Amino acid sequence: MRAHYLQHVPFEGLGSIESWLDSNGYELTHTRFFESVHFPDPEAIDLLVVMGGPMSVNDEDQFPWLVLEKRFVREVIESGKSVLGICLGAQMIAHAMGAKVFPNPVKEIGWFPVRGVASVDASVFRFPPSEIVFHWHGETFDLPPGAVRLAKSEGCENQAFQLGKRVIGLQFHLETTPKSAREIVSHCRHELVPSRYVQTEEEILSASPSRYQSINDLMGGVLSFLQRGDG
Repeated sequence: MRAHYLQHVPFEGLGSIESWLDSNGYELTHTRFFESVHFPDPEAIDLLVVMGGPMSVNDEDQFPWLVLEKRFVREVIESGKSVLGICLGAQMIAHAMGAKVFPNPVKEIGWFPVRGVASVDASVFRFPPSEIVFHWHGETFDLPPGAVRLAKSEGCENQAFQLGKRVIGLQFHLETTPKSAREIVSHCRHELVPSRYVQTEEEILSASPSRYQSINDLMGGVLSFLQRGDG
């Protein structure tokens, strides 16, 4: 099996996703937009992972490759392959599939709970009733046509969605490790302006090892779900 990931900035990599892919036998390739813009044939991959980044999907004038990226993401989805989008990646999926992406009324940065949205549909991924996860976003999105909401929070209504059986978008970061948390804080600490849903650097970096383990395990659950759908 082959997984391909789209990386927008050097400091937002795969985190715990990489070890899961390795342990499940995936060959891993990438497109790093800060190095080059090159996409594989959608038919040659089994799983596409679209990572986060500080830019907006609407910043096409500043980052012209966004146009090409959206086209590629749509092609992969329409080819029936499994796709996971994280933060900017979720917004990318939503926008590529016809939904609007726009500023959220509040920023969410730090460790805050999301609530799973119950569903009787067995083909829909089920999040726990409540899980404290890592956030770093200022924008949100409408659900693309046909998508099902999977999770929400007090600060943001659309935290996760599923499109069909093989596409999931997460506004939050389940792949975060202590190292990746330090990386994003180091590069984006200017965004840590105190407000209701923005924690301090100290609060963010004081998360316990069990907190990281919990979200990484949940990330593994999402990836396993997508893997089954691909099978």
